[in-house]
Amino acid sequence: MREILIISGKGGTGKTSLTAAFAHLARGKVLCDLDVDAPDLHLLLDPHHEKEVEFWAGNVAEIDADKCQQCGLCQEMCRYGAVLHHANGQYSIDALRCEGCKVCVEFCPDEAINFPETHCGQWFISTTRFGPMVHARLFPGEENSGRLVALLKQEAKELAEEQGLDLILCDGAPGIGCPVISSLSGTSLAVLVTEPTPSGRHDLERVASLCDHFKVPTAVIINKYDLNLEETENIELFCRENDYAVVGKLSHDPVITEAMVQRLAVTELGTTDLGSEITTTWQEIIRQLS
Repeated sequence: MREILIISGKGGTGKTSLTAAFAHLARGKVLCDLDVDAPDLHLLLDPHHEKEVEFWAGNVAEIDADKCQQCGLCQEMCRYGAVLHHANGQYSIDALRCEGCKVCVEFCPDEAINFPETHCGQWFISTTRFGPMVHARLFPGEENSGRLVALLKQEAKELAEEQGLDLILCDGAPGIGCPVISSLSGTSLAVLVTEPTPSGRHDLERVASLCDHFKVPTAVIINKYDLNLEETENIELFCRENDYAVVGKLSHDPVITEAMVQRLAVTELGTTDLGSEITTTWQEIIRQLS
């Protein structure tokens, strides 16, 4: 089972648009959107949900008013200021401040604090015009994104095995945080999308270092390379020095916006210069897997 992960050290580099185009070009694959905090691959692929499951993870304390003797120990011990003391003498938990550390639960002398699991979001198995897709939506402000990413990867692998498919194509989250770290597990090739700006190069270096740490093979796409040829050369030099293959240099082309407005992959628009560049890039990515 091969797994390609499209990621970037920063947002806005075009990785989701490229993932959609690669989804159009690839054969025998399961698609997986691992950007659970702000998923947007569905905007281009218009998935139809076949399965919808609630995602429960993490815990938040709740005070049982009937058992609470109002000793105030929980408020005294909570370092996050999550325990509120009301005018009537009652105590309650501010769920937005609670970090789920469980100190109040363990030390409450009356065992008056419950610790239920939290409904954090939902995950889906869907059909799209490009094939099956596994994706999710984490509720705003919720945690456990790394755990949800791991769940999606496992579901995608099982789905691929059930349908006899040999490729999982993943759209990852930007940055180098928990969801990205989780998404790198078991990845055959990480494709890093960058842009020729100082911030783009800086964040490419960070995410490439993360891939190196976890010993994940890495390739690089320079998107909109012609906007700043000097920075493009700097990125290419960085890649040569660190033995990262530059699998594509894509031009800045307004056709990408035209495709997004129509909720299409750019390669669905027929023959365009950018579409041809992306097709060549995809062929090079497949070569890197061999």
